[in-house]
Amino acid sequence: QVRLVESGGGSVQAGGSLRLSCAASSAYTYCMAWFRQVPGKEREGVAAFYIGGDRTYYGDSAKGRFTISRDRTNTLYLQMNNLKFEDTGMYYCAADHGGPIGLGGCISKFSGGDFTFWGQGTQVTVSS
Repeated sequence: QVRLVESGGGSVQAGGSLRLSCAASSAYTYCMAWFRQVPGKEREGVAAFYIGGDRTYYGDSAKGRFTISRDRTNTLYLQMNNLKFEDTGMYYCAADHGGPIGLGGCISKFSGGDFTFWGQGTQVTVSS
């Protein structure tokens, strides 16, 4: 079992920045990701991180504005800059526990939202 605890959400004006954190209880989380969801809409993949070589992958909405990273304390981050109103939503951290699956395997999980462990979410509200 892997416990994920998100933090860092809040309210910000358009153009501002926020940094989300996700503390994982296990180091054996080779593939981790951030998703977001707005009521009435499908969950959207924001960014993924694969521990092998610290490889990253971004959804279209995140490219050029968001940066995903992870540190040695097994904490996943999402630095969000130039926030837009449409970035508003509940942001969830997700992870899988297991052996190396390669960046391609991690992207496949990210594309399908196929993760075993999920955090409770942290709300991001961007005012225009």
